[in-house]
Amino acid sequence: MIDSDPALARRRLDAALDDLAAAFAGMTARPDEYNCPCHWGSAEELAQLKTPDMELDPDLLRRTWQAPDWTDHPAVLRRILPQFASALVNGSITPWFGMEEAGRCLARGQWQQWPTAQATAVQTFLDAWWAHTLTDPDPAVPAYEVFAANAEASATLTPWLAAWEATRHPVADRHLLQAVAHWESELLDDNLPWDAWEDEERTRVQLTAWLVSHAPARLRACGDAEELLHKVRLLGLSGPARWDDPHWPGHRR
Repeated sequence: MIDSDPALARRRLDAALDDLAAAFAGMTARPDEYNCPCHWGSAEELAQLKTPDMELDPDLLRRTWQAPDWTDHPAVLRRILPQFASALVNGSITPWFGMEEAGRCLARGQWQQWPTAQATAVQTFLDAWWAHTLTDPDPAVPAYEVFAANAEASATLTPWLAAWEATRHPVADRHLLQAVAHWESELLDDNLPWDAWEDEERTRVQLTAWLVSHAPARLRACGDAEELLHKVRLLGLSGPARWDDPHWPGHRR
């Protein structure tokens, strides 16, 4: 079981952010890095990415992490990572669609192939962000969004589902209820409820199976979740068994 003390989880997250700042201090984009001034930004702004440890204004940070076409995306990501991670935690990152976009920014950087100290700092941050989210009654970013971001960043659901399963606490249960309410419509149409970069069907199947197995008892603990319990039960059915069920909500198109 994971410690569900929110104060401990916050200290763990703060320590992870400090470790990120130390691991990526002094990083810069490549001297020859370039991006289109018409679509990304000015030469002066580009120069900031080649200057270590300079705080970027929020709009420049957004344009930088959202741009998919850097010559050396890993170097650019390492340059912005401490500020980017802090912005993720405080909720000031505003993707156009969902937080999975932020996760894909990390994935494009191929951070798991970085030197051990750097890759460990990223993994530790993701773990701590998720643990803090699960224990925070009112996180800056909803748990289902953090979950999607971490899933895309790491190309796996397994550690995030395991942590959710291990965090036996009413706060984590309420986050699960909110996630099911947010996800059920897409899942009942056999769609993953966020835009995955790869392995969408495998991811959907794994998420659905976990919800069918683990969500019902925790939803009951929240109370007043009868309708969502039926939705989770329907996720365990397929074809006519699902469509002909009296609780089928008319998602079939």
